[in-house]
Amino acid sequence: MTRSTDDRDFVPEVRKSGTLLALHFSEAEIQSRMSVLNPDALDLEYTRLMMGFLLFNPTPARISMVGLGGGSLAKFCHRHISGAHIDVVEIDAAVIALRDAFLIPADSARFEVVQDDGARYIGERVDATDVLLVDGFGIGGIPDKLCSQAFYADCHAALTEQGIMVANFHLNHPDHETYLDRVRASFGSSMFEVIDDDMTNSVVFACKGDLFRDLDDINIKRPASISRDAWRQLMPTFKVIAATLTPR
Repeated sequence: MTRSTDDRDFVPEVRKSGTLLALHFSEAEIQSRMSVLNPDALDLEYTRLMMGFLLFNPTPARISMVGLGGGSLAKFCHRHISGAHIDVVEIDAAVIALRDAFLIPADSARFEVVQDDGARYIGERVDATDVLLVDGFGIGGIPDKLCSQAFYADCHAALTEQGIMVANFHLNHPDHETYLDRVRASFGSSMFEVIDDDMTNSVVFACKGDLFRDLDDINIKRPASISRDAWRQLMPTFKVIAATLTPR
């Protein structure tokens, strides 16, 4: 997508429509959305898909995220995965400045938002995180640094022995298959793709270890570590993931 002059000058902003708050990086693009009635809920389907890592590791000790946006994933993990330390890297100070509007928690011993280049930040970590959620978008798509072969190699290195990376892509981007090939070059066959109902987002799961060794037998059962409220939100989407992986 070619940026217009207006888009290049656009400052990230919050817009309200009824009971919804949306984060915009341009006039047309919504980066994140929150219900003011349930601010910790995952309002967009692709975010619920990204939480599919819980099917393989319901009790991660550390979760790292590239891209803060409106903080949907960060807030959900902070509330519902109480045993995890969560660090979120965001390059844009203007996005971080909007954290209070989206009720993103303050930094604490178990939650931290870091202003930094996501590619550099991940590249400095080795065997550092159990779950890596990559959802870094700018105007028009994923920045080049966050979809390069070197970046996915760094993501693999940043994971612990049985770590999982989950990355969000735009399904209809002309380079989508190239991005998947780059993930495959770093993770081999330990990966799979799930597409959202709108055929807009492609969520890719890639594993450093052998957690994906038996994808034909996914157990859709609430782990004791996950609250009933969280499970009610996630279960329908997790059934979609299981159906995607089950041979027909």
